[in-house]
Amino acid sequence: MTSTPSLSEQLVGIVGAAYVLTDPAELAPFLTDWRGRYHGRAQCVVRPADAGEVAAVVKACAAAGAPIVAQGGNTSHCGAATPDEAGQAVLLSLSRLNRITAVDPQNNTISVEAGCTLAAVHEAARAVDRLFPLALASEGSCQIGGNLSTNAGGVQVLRYGNTRELTLGIEVVLASGELWNGLRGLRKDNTGYDLKQLFIGAEGTLGIITAAVLKLFPLPKRQTTCWLNVPSPSAAVDLLNSAKAVFDAQLTAFELISDVSLGLVLKNIPESTRPTEKSPWYILAEFSEADPAAVENWLAARLERNEVGDAVLAQSDSQAKKLWALRENISEAQKIEGISIKHDVAVPVSRIPEFLAWADAALNAAFPGIRVVAFGHVGDGNLHYNLSKPDALDNTAFIACQPAVNRLVHDTVHALNGSISAEHGIGQLKREELLRYKSPVEMAMMRTVKQALDPQGLMNPGKIL
Repeated sequence: MTSTPSLSEQLVGIVGAAYVLTDPAELAPFLTDWRGRYHGRAQCVVRPADAGEVAAVVKACAAAGAPIVAQGGNTSHCGAATPDEAGQAVLLSLSRLNRITAVDPQNNTISVEAGCTLAAVHEAARAVDRLFPLALASEGSCQIGGNLSTNAGGVQVLRYGNTRELTLGIEVVLASGELWNGLRGLRKDNTGYDLKQLFIGAEGTLGIITAAVLKLFPLPKRQTTCWLNVPSPSAAVDLLNSAKAVFDAQLTAFELISDVSLGLVLKNIPESTRPTEKSPWYILAEFSEADPAAVENWLAARLERNEVGDAVLAQSDSQAKKLWALRENISEAQKIEGISIKHDVAVPVSRIPEFLAWADAALNAAFPGIRVVAFGHVGDGNLHYNLSKPDALDNTAFIACQPAVNRLVHDTVHALNGSISAEHGIGQLKREELLRYKSPVEMAMMRTVKQALDPQGLMNPGKIL
């Protein structure tokens, strides 16, 4: 009598022995998150080659009752792609699904598999004189499946919207192992529920996204980048609205950076230099297809009225890249300094100054000597608000206070009708916090959707819910 193959044997039969990893040394890179905060265990890592193999793997796991954790570039900030410590999960890496399957310049769409890096999608779009505007510092390692699963934002949401708004269709392997092909490049499709939106932002808890049809835009022929000194967040919001009134959609990025944030970059990232005189706050602004002379005239008027204290206008692409590097390297500079308590929050743009004033005051009163690293996308109300103590010994004790710190920050956000997660998702990090700020009705609806699409609870368990 022939015995039933083990799950491991079934997975080898589906993807091949070379793509089922069980050696601890090979598993290790998949089992720790980017920040080094979460560590998990898995019975194996499986690396399927296409959506059909993903479906077969999920079907086998479902039959065996094995949890499944999908992982892309493993750049999650919330532990969303890290399995728990039980060791029962199968970690499904999508990195081999890395093909650009179609580019349609006439329809302004690109069809890609989930394992494509964001940088690869940018390159394929540029090759046909188009832009895919999702812009993240991790573009060389983050993958499209992860971008969709967390509804990534980035620096150009102000102009183009977040990942939800950049996605026309997706392909998903459901918890049953069935494959749903929703790869339609349509701007209008009013045939019932917009099912793709259930999976975008769901962090792999409802199904596994294997491919997508994404929007493209004309590639800007000229961009103007400037670094501006402003005295306060309130002045930054005023400046944002001034720029929007003059340039409208030509304003494609507007980033707020504190001097503390810049200081960490100057300290920890080689070849970084201060672009202007020292100021409490800075703005990094990007204008696309705007007349550079018009930007210069607008900026001159702001300087004359003392709305801007100092400014530098990039004179070349290399200068613009150096300015952007100061913004993009903040997270890496923080990582070098050690663990911090990170917050990815959103409030109405008009209330950014209130949030920073209230949260700073509450935290300084409760934790004297705290270091606040605040920066982010002021154009869409999304701030990264990260906290630590400068001294390593003090910081160890401070990190243990995370629940109290989160309560102060998130209660302030909630009081301003904001969100405790703007673009990084919930993952493991904010799972309990979600219960405090989502209404019982919202939580019940989310659990109903989860039960309907994943009745066994095998899809990325322990995340979000």
